[in-house]
Amino acid sequence: MPSSRYCISMLKLPEGPAPARKVLIVLHHKDSTSGRLGRLLRRQGYGLDCRRPPYDDPLPKTLKDYAGVIIFGGSMSANDQHAWIRREIGWIDVPLKEKVPFIGICLGAQMLARHLGHRVQPHAEGRVEIGYYPVRPTDYGQRLCECPFPGHVYQWHREGFDLPRGASLLAEGEDFEAQAFRYNESAYGFQFHPEVTFSTLCRWALTTRRRLVEPGARPRHRHFEGWIRHDAAVARWSKAFLARWIGPLPR
Repeated sequence: MPSSRYCISMLKLPEGPAPARKVLIVLHHKDSTSGRLGRLLRRQGYGLDCRRPPYDDPLPKTLKDYAGVIIFGGSMSANDQHAWIRREIGWIDVPLKEKVPFIGICLGAQMLARHLGHRVQPHAEGRVEIGYYPVRPTDYGQRLCECPFPGHVYQWHREGFDLPRGASLLAEGEDFEAQAFRYNESAYGFQFHPEVTFSTLCRWALTTRRRLVEPGARPRHRHFEGWIRHDAAVARWSKAFLARWIGPLPR
């Protein structure tokens, strides 16, 4: 997955007291951002602590000072044998054991699946999902928050995962069945990218031509058409989901 140019965490904020709680943001490229989800969390009053394991940023040994964790995507595979990938997959045990709200997005969801003992693999026919694709929420996924689950979501991946044992399926797709799942009380895996902003979409769609000709990928113009048709629903659902997942900052 390509990375976007600007990192929200690098923006200078007005001086003042530090937020009472923060969310750990795990990124995998130097110029990746937390996108829409980071903006929503800031509006709720949370601070963002960005860490980049591929560049030797350590992950905390405990999450007692954190309200939640989001592991984002990346162009690498959860099956790669880099030492930092193995460490990060193992580290997911920290939020699960401490019952800290957790979200894995794309690569992050695949890492969660691997941590839970399930395989991550390419499509049997070599198909990919790059662009907007329909998903079907389960009854449970539709009831998860008051806002309807989006019918189309933005994707950028060539591998998928089986539904982990003990997890609840929230949404499914055609080529990659498990699109969203919940594990235990507060851990979620999303194969798609609810965080993507329009500037990120432009960068990915305009600078990665070779990926757009892979089997199943949407042509460039369909990415922009999809944004116009579907992003408002994704934005509404993202806001409602985050409010349910982490809630407002305690006063």
